[in-house]
Amino acid sequence: MRTLLRSAEFRSTIVVMLLAVAGVVALWPRGSAPAVQPGQPAAAVAPWDVDGPGSMAAPVGPEVDMLRASAALDPCPAPQPDAPQPSGPLRGITVPCLGAPGEVDRAATLAGRPALLNVWASWCAPCRAEIPVLDEYAGRPDAIPVIGIDVRDDAAAALRLMADLGARYPSVVDTRGELWRALEVPLVIPTTYVIAADGSLQRVNPPTVFADPDEVAATVQRYLSDPS
Repeated sequence: MRTLLRSAEFRSTIVVMLLAVAGVVALWPRGSAPAVQPGQPAAAVAPWDVDGPGSMAAPVGPEVDMLRASAALDPCPAPQPDAPQPSGPLRGITVPCLGAPGEVDRAATLAGRPALLNVWASWCAPCRAEIPVLDEYAGRPDAIPVIGIDVRDDAAAALRLMADLGARYPSVVDTRGELWRALEVPLVIPTTYVIAADGSLQRVNPPTVFADPDEVAATVQRYLSDPS
């Protein structure tokens, strides 16, 4: 009898252990979480299945028009006269502008000039903390263009956030997830890229939630000086 009891207890213990392990595996995040600098807010884990459809509606309608007027974002860049042919992983991707009607060819508008690309969303708390820093950097005379990429979001919420924060740099809307896939964005945001004049780009690594515009400037200089 004691042997049977011990055997039943042992089996119960094994079952409990297996269930606990299964629970941990189910909750374990896919992909590796980015390292965040000490004292910085943690990056936001994407609350969606990036392997699924995950489309985002284009910013249209009367509410969006009013919010655009309130946010007063800078216009999305237009292609430069006599710019070289677009190149790099963003070539051929056309997306809506957040702050104004119309679509932009992301690679064509940046061909021949460097830029900083920042992937964000209104639901992302670290993005909210970082946006004013990027906006301050973007206002510097020696800054390269800052372009936001709004992902898996609601355009009205995104415009309200930019208006509330007083940020003016332009953003585009990744309605079909094409920029997400082309940039190979990890499962957390904000994520920042430095794109060179030749269309090549590098993801800022380790991932950083910028807390100071000087930090942004130093990062840009570092990546443009070392294209490897």
